[in-house]
Amino acid sequence: MSERSDFLIVGAGVSGAAAAAELALVGSSTMIEMEERPGYHSSGRSAALYTPNYGPAFVRTIIAASAEFYRNAPAGFADHPLLTPRQAMTFVPAGFEAKIEEFMAAATAETPLHEISADKACELAPLLRREVVSRAVLDPHVMDMDATAIHQGFQKLFKGRGGKLVTDSRVVGLERAKGMWRATTSIGAVFEAPILINAAGAWADEVGQMAGLRPVGLQPMRRTAIIIASDSALAPSTMPAVDDGATEAYVKLDAGRLMASLGDATPSPPCDAQPEDLDMALIVDWLERHTHLSVRRIEHSWAGLRSFVADHCPVVGFERGTEGFFWLAGQGGYGIMLAAALGRVTRALVTEGKLPADLAAKGLSEAALAPDRCRA
Repeated sequence: MSERSDFLIVGAGVSGAAAAAELALVGSSTMIEMEERPGYHSSGRSAALYTPNYGPAFVRTIIAASAEFYRNAPAGFADHPLLTPRQAMTFVPAGFEAKIEEFMAAATAETPLHEISADKACELAPLLRREVVSRAVLDPHVMDMDATAIHQGFQKLFKGRGGKLVTDSRVVGLERAKGMWRATTSIGAVFEAPILINAAGAWADEVGQMAGLRPVGLQPMRRTAIIIASDSALAPSTMPAVDDGATEAYVKLDAGRLMASLGDATPSPPCDAQPEDLDMALIVDWLERHTHLSVRRIEHSWAGLRSFVADHCPVVGFERGTEGFFWLAGQGGYGIMLAAALGRVTRALVTEGKLPADLAAKGLSEAALAPDRCRA
């Protein structure tokens, strides 16, 4: 026996949940998650900053398109604002001054960066050692995101629209027969649907290969972060997120503590990523060389996978020549920022075969998202 629906979504991270919520508006939908709870991997290990100047230009357009949803989410999505003001300040040490021009040139006209003095940078972020700051820019458009509320909000929309969530069920087999995708899971349950959405995160290429498809070249990259005690004198509540423009390391306030990471991107197989001692030690070393903080204890640490294809843009669209198989993968470190817009994109491509008009008008194209581009 098998359960049938109109849409079968593999993966209940934030991208899968957003797409599932959109598809539940137009048909019966089942979302399958291999872990015991959604968001166990990348979606639950996010730095949770809305950064409109992050990523390639194509990605930034999608990020901007999600912002309106997060500012004006549907009734019942969340009981508090999803975005709150934070700002971000990027500094560079001596020898890297030219990077400031690069950062400012890459910012969009709608979200420009503003150069500030080194003294002003240390005033905004007292934890910084003055000698490490040669030049700095401020991005006033960066906001804190409530990543948990966003992910839960999409799940609530999905369930409220009649969607079914199945957890602790890894897909172990896929076949296409009689116009249906038939997914066999690790618990023996079988699910069928004419359209399958591959939102399996770091495992998306593995799901594609189960269906007999060529990989899109997805590469999971491990990033490690730590949580340490804060100091209100060195990190006031108004402190912007602080980025080292020379190395991509950063430190930011996180629920009364400080979160820090080197912004590392270590190639990894799909897995339950765990922090390594050396990575944590390197974060502490960066903190103690660049800030006035003295790290006596790491209160919490974790590692997460950000998965990219070669051009660092998401893969969203039907597999050409394979009926009913839809890719929703490669969101990298932008997943939560992209989720609302890509959920709409998924529904539009699945039901109408084209992008939403407002997104097409911004220069997005089906070809730039399609899986075919990854194999050219």
